[in-house]
Amino acid sequence: MAHLTVLTVPDLRLRSKALPVVAVDDDIRCLMKDMLETMYSDDGAGLAATQVGIHKRVLVLDLEEHAPGLGPLKIANPEIIWRSKETQKNWEACLSVPGQSALVERFVSIRLRYLDQDNRQQEKDFHDWASVCLQHEIDHLDGILYVDHLSKIKRQMLIEKAQKFKKNKKEIVTL
Repeated sequence: MAHLTVLTVPDLRLRSKALPVVAVDDDIRCLMKDMLETMYSDDGAGLAATQVGIHKRVLVLDLEEHAPGLGPLKIANPEIIWRSKETQKNWEACLSVPGQSALVERFVSIRLRYLDQDNRQQEKDFHDWASVCLQHEIDHLDGILYVDHLSKIKRQMLIEKAQKFKKNKKEIVTL
């Protein structure tokens, strides 16, 4: 396994739309394992392949701490096929926008069709926090960041703060 580098704003690779995978094979399974290792080491709950500069429709998620039973999920080609009418606002943060968070409105429930780590097609309903996190990660695969759901002024402010946060964190680490 390898620790991958998480891209941060304003890296333009975060704005690329990911391409579907043909099948979940050994290479994709290896990518999923590397992404999980990276996510855990960077203290994240989810990670999309685009965040590590790989433009394939792959994401990983581990919400066991907040949603028992939702331990590591390894997902390829996620497709939201149903959304609830109800929405909710939740605080979101992102490894690609370090040190920042904001309230974002998302659907309370979704139904997701995807390929699992064994290349089997699945269809499953997700609610509340799991729904929010999956929508966040799927947005990444479409080149969308959570800050894009905010006003232009708030978005720019968070991006600037994230850049300063990353710079200051590097300075602290190098001392």
